[in-house]
Amino acid sequence: QVQLVESGGGLVPAGGSLRLSCVASGRIFSINAMGWYRQAPGKQRELVAGITNGGSTSFADSVKGRFIISRDNAKNTAYLQMNSLKPEDTAVYYCYARSGMTYDWGQGTQVTVSS
Repeated sequence: QVQLVESGGGLVPAGGSLRLSCVASGRIFSINAMGWYRQAPGKQRELVAGITNGGSTSFADSVKGRFIISRDNAKNTAYLQMNSLKPEDTAVYYCYARSGMTYDWGQGTQVTVSS
């Protein structure tokens, strides 16, 4: 099992930036990819961004060009740099680590963007 600890959420005005961090521990050798999902009140959880061990990235259409995902393998940490934030980005953001078909999750961090 992989344990994930997230940090970096908060309240920011529209147009601002935040950086989320996700530190992995445990069976880190089994991780194939890391990333974030988010869930807004009354909505389904959606994939925001992901990055594989090889560095391939993917993004939801709604965040392309605004969000950047990266990993520091030496620190077992993934980062989500969120720029030009919009009120519709407000949600709880959950870090994930995928090992084969298994997903492990972080505790979630609240991101609130004020208009």
